[in-house]
Amino acid sequence: MRRLLPLLAGLLLLATACTAGPGPDPKPAEERWRPAPGLAWQWQLSGRLDPTVDVPVYDIDGFDHPASTVTDLHRRGRKVICYLSTGAWEDFRPDADRFPKSVLGKGNGWEGERWLDIRRTDVLEPLMAERLDMCRAKGFDAVEPDNMDGYRNRTGFPLTAADQLRYNRLIARLAHERGLAVGLKNDLDQIPELLADFDFAVNEQCAEYDECDRLVPFVAAGKAVFHVEYELDTAEFCPQARKLGLSSMLKRYELGVWRRAC
Repeated sequence: MRRLLPLLAGLLLLATACTAGPGPDPKPAEERWRPAPGLAWQWQLSGRLDPTVDVPVYDIDGFDHPASTVTDLHRRGRKVICYLSTGAWEDFRPDADRFPKSVLGKGNGWEGERWLDIRRTDVLEPLMAERLDMCRAKGFDAVEPDNMDGYRNRTGFPLTAADQLRYNRLIARLAHERGLAVGLKNDLDQIPELLADFDFAVNEQCAEYDECDRLVPFVAAGKAVFHVEYELDTAEFCPQARKLGLSSMLKRYELGVWRRAC
């Protein structure tokens, strides 16, 4: 839930994506990337991207980076995940004015962001499909859809667990239709129901809240769990993370270049 870069940069990058053509054809399901447990990763969503971190997986903002960045990371042997917010509106995105006010709820705690009424798939499905088209056109291997647990927050809408399951499965289907792997972000309570729909998980602070064991079903299914902590020292969470098979590291909240891996 953390994206800060200027609107102008987003507009320029969206223009680049729109003029670059439709991008690669969707891959058959059997060819979709399926990240395995234990893969090291870098998660950088702010600042100038450093492509030289020696890890096999990068997770970067889908709007803020052009296709050439993804191509460069591929040349360096990386798989690349496209960060998108699919459960919250962000006023700094180039498509922000296409979201009607009726689907915008309360703020989610981050400046310029508001929860979305995920029940309104008539409005949100085409908008999210276009965002995933952008990820595909830029050559990303996967998508990290953020803010996928609105039903557990004060969104301004009476969202239920069933609403969340329907929406999360919609996002997973849209990603898979475009040949993209898709990760379940947080939403620990619904892992049993959603495990089959998602190819990996992304989690923040499961160690701090003593919840990492709830992610074990992903590892048991041969699916990576990309995990970060912000407040704990590596000595406090890395032993357990290694035991559970998580791909864990310490990051700062701004999610810049700095990282300390387990």
